[in-house]
Formats: sequence, structure tokens, C-alpha cells
Amino acid sequence: MGFIVKNTTIKNPLDLICPHTCIGCGAVGEVLCECCKNNILVEHLNYCPNCKRLTSGGDCKYCALPPCFMVGWRDELVFKLAEEFKYHSVRALGDVLAELLDVILPEVDGKVVIVPLPTIKKHVRERGFDHMLKIAQKLGKRRKWKVEQILQRRKNTVQVGANREARLVQAAEAYGLAGRVDPGTTYVLVDDVWTTGASMKIATKKLQRAGASKVLLAVLAVNRGAA
Repeated sequence: MGFIVKNTTIKNPLDLICPHTCIGCGAVGEVLCECCKNNILVEHLNYCPNCKRLTSGGDCKYCALPPCFMVGWRDELVFKLAEEFKYHSVRALGDVLAELLDVILPEVDGKVVIVPLPTIKKHVRERGFDHMLKIAQKLGKRRKWKVEQILQRRKNTVQVGANREARLVQAAEAYGLAGRVDPGTTYVLVDDVWTTGASMKIATKKLQRAGASKVLLAVLAVNRGAA
């Protein structure tokens, strides 16, 4: 695992007038200081989001899931970062979250396509942007991987507050394919939060049934409770 090297370049002239404060420790200057970033990575261990067992290389021998890579737990700082980006439009966090995913994901040979889980149109209108598409695009730029919105929303069901069974039914009905799948391409499914994993599981099955032979899962924050 590598550490993030501090970058002192001023990215936005407004930062001189109204600088960010670190969401982790409150230090003035960046939306997440280098110390807090590296603390997230130093404490990082990869667990299967489904059974919560420690994994090696993202593979879980107990669960029938593709390799899955997570940044942290839902009760840790990374979840707060994701929430601030999604709900409070702290746009600078898009680069930070993509950076964290970049560090925890492995090197992948051959053609790779990032597939963000689609956000319902109502939320895109309310927030003014598709948060997972933005993160996927920034991650793609870092890795030089293509981003494709192969998955689309067929129904605008909201999963917050729904139980596991309801989430599985909703996800099965909500997602459809909007493009062709190449069996020789590795598809990296990305999402911000894994609660029950219903969306990621259904999205994985949709890709696999369409012919995808290589799928990786990447998620920012995982719920510690039972999937």
C-alpha cells in the first residue's frame, strides 16, 4: 500500500480567500488533510462486505462474490466524506474519494471499464450531479480506465430505510443494461455505500448474465452489520 504524497499546488484561486477545513481534524487548508488521508489508508484492511471476513486480494472463499475492495467502514471517516460529497455538494471531495479508491484497488491487466452504479434521476436533479458518475470519471482519469454507464435505472425506487428482502426486489427491478458487454474486459463496479449489498449483487449478476467474465467491486464504506 502506498502513501499519498502531499501536493501543495493551489487548485482553485478561491482557496486563498475561503480555504477548506479538513473534515477529519478541522485543520485549515484542505477538505481532507494529508494526515487524515494517510490515517485512513494506514488503518485500511480489506474485508468481504457480505460476510465481514478479512480477505486477501479482495477474494472471499466463503461468498459467491467477485473480488471486492473497500476503503473503510460506514462508522468511520470515509462514510462522512461520501455523505458530504453526495448531500452537501462538497465538490472537492470527489478527487479525494477517487484517490482513495485508486490506492486500494489492485493493478489490472488488459482493458478495464469502470461502471458506476446509476443514481435515480430525481436525486441527480436535486443534487445537481450524479455523485457516483463523478467519482468514476475521476478514478478513470487517474487509472486511464474508460468509464461507461452500462447500467441504467429502470425504476426510481429509493432503498434508504428498506430491509434486505425489499432491497433485493427493488434492485432486481431497478437496474437494466444500456450497452454491450465485452467478455474480454474487466468491469469495475463502483458504489459509495454497501448496506445490504443488494444493488451491487444484482448489478454484478446483470453484467455476468450479459457475458462479463471479469468483474471487480469497489466501495467506499461498508456497513458492519449483517448483509
